[in-house]
Amino acid sequence: MSLPYDLGPWGAAYLGLAFLVAAFVRGYSGFGFSALVVSAAGLVTNPLNLVATVTFCEFLMTLQQWHLIRHDVDWRRVGLLMAGALAGVPLGLWALTSVGVDAARAAISLYVLAMCAALLGRWRLRTPPGGGAHLLAGVASGLANAPGMGGLPVVTFFAAQAMPAPVFRATLVAYFPFLDLFSAPLYWWHGMLTWDTLIVAALALPVIGLGVWLGGRHFLRTDPQEFRRFAILLLAFLAALGLVRSAVA
Repeated sequence: MSLPYDLGPWGAAYLGLAFLVAAFVRGYSGFGFSALVVSAAGLVTNPLNLVATVTFCEFLMTLQQWHLIRHDVDWRRVGLLMAGALAGVPLGLWALTSVGVDAARAAISLYVLAMCAALLGRWRLRTPPGGGAHLLAGVASGLANAPGMGGLPVVTFFAAQAMPAPVFRATLVAYFPFLDLFSAPLYWWHGMLTWDTLIVAALALPVIGLGVWLGGRHFLRTDPQEFRRFAILLLAFLAALGLVRSAVA
């Protein structure tokens, strides 16, 4: 039986491990799932293959976490971010689907490395951002959601502010389903939503359920800042490998 996305047995096992680790990170910190899976997938297949899959999984993970985070969501921020994303997603998809696989892999890797550098550099805003800044962050998030990585610009933006950790995490988690519901029809329009998308998502569900549950338990007894740093370094490592592969392909 042929596997989705022309994966071999070892590639499928590697991708399953990537889903588990990424779900653990998401359950702990509220971000990183899509970026980790797509970056990891770029080493064994076309990374755009996994974009619609991780979008579907993100939506289901939000449902799993909703009862834990719903009281801490800053809905004004969510609304402003989505307003900006409405313009960013179509433009980002048009740009990314206009290039070849290796160019897409390189663009994704460079983007992830830039976001990791910004997060590790601990960039800070001097004054609290207004609605315009949130709209611009939403546009950046929408552009980045073309490869399913719309969370990283928002993480970078939130990390530059003085936000309580529960609000940071809950607002991120609440934003994702709205971004994903808007993006899904556009993925289908660009041919990125296929039967393989649904097959991989169905196979991944038990894995991500376990990962989110384990990550949620870990969140209660580990320093969030230290774990976030680990997740960023892991992302940077995967992005660097993806960049090397695109260069030697």
